[in-house]
Amino acid sequence: MELTPLISICIPAYKRVHLLERLLKSVAGQSFTDFEVVITDDSPDETVKDCVAGFSSMFSLRYFRNASALGTPENWNEAVRRAEGQWIKIMHDDDFFTSADALATFAAATSRSSAGFIFSSFYNVDEATGNRSAVSLSWIRSALMKDNAVSLLSRNVIGPPSVTLYRNTGYWSYDARLKWLVDMDFYIRVLKETSFTYLDTPLVGIGVHANQVTAVSSLNPSVEIPEHLLLLEKYGLRTLNNLPFYDAYWRILRNLGVYNEDVFQTYNQDKAIPEPVKFILRFQSRIPATLLQIGLFSKLLMLSSYVFQRLARPFGTY
Repeated sequence: MELTPLISICIPAYKRVHLLERLLKSVAGQSFTDFEVVITDDSPDETVKDCVAGFSSMFSLRYFRNASALGTPENWNEAVRRAEGQWIKIMHDDDFFTSADALATFAAATSRSSAGFIFSSFYNVDEATGNRSAVSLSWIRSALMKDNAVSLLSRNVIGPPSVTLYRNTGYWSYDARLKWLVDMDFYIRVLKETSFTYLDTPLVGIGVHANQVTAVSSLNPSVEIPEHLLLLEKYGLRTLNNLPFYDAYWRILRNLGVYNEDVFQTYNQDKAIPEPVKFILRFQSRIPATLLQIGLFSKLLMLSSYVFQRLARPFGTY
């Protein structure tokens, strides 16, 4: 039986009522109306429930209070599990639609191609100042992503989940073991199974503030190192043949300043360090840190490391 409506707007909510209200107002103002809103609430109180009640007559809305807090990203998965639409439109509670026709633009794209994944450009919106900056996809990054989705590990050129729309297959979900790389991991897995459509119009505003998971996870070795290693385990060492993927490993170790295997091991939960990662650590440890931080020199050194590794032993043979 065909799912209905066309789009499920899935909102995993947590406490931020003033931001959630902004999002729901932007939903209520959409010209496209073949959608439902599914809200899963991780809050410890009823402030979200009370806020939602004021919108229940404006559009199809279903609210669910989680019996216990699920956390990020399992609360995202819970909202998706409850969705009844043909397409999933995750919207984080601190994000919003930028115009009345934003959802209509997403909806129109679903009938123009066979792609199962759609995303748009967006605005980063500084919650403290209100300043906006547009973020769009370059043709180079688009080509890299079409060639091999793991290039996303070099740079998340799609953006946060709120800019995406994807088919409700019933089996795509976010890996609850991840926080920092959870969206990129999801995109890579989905794009291994379907193509994408990009909409070069900023349809979503992304609220940027200090309380986001990204703000507390970035450059935190206890988060970033285990998550990068988990993805390497999931996709296999042969994915390091992809230069942007290799570059991501080079940059994360350089940016964290972790050049020593013993230091690295403290964040590795007593697992063996993969040999290619050991090679990068040893390579970087022989280079003055000041040189590693100079963009051009670092890029040339990364390329040298990549070539030496591939000549010595192809990654797929480990």
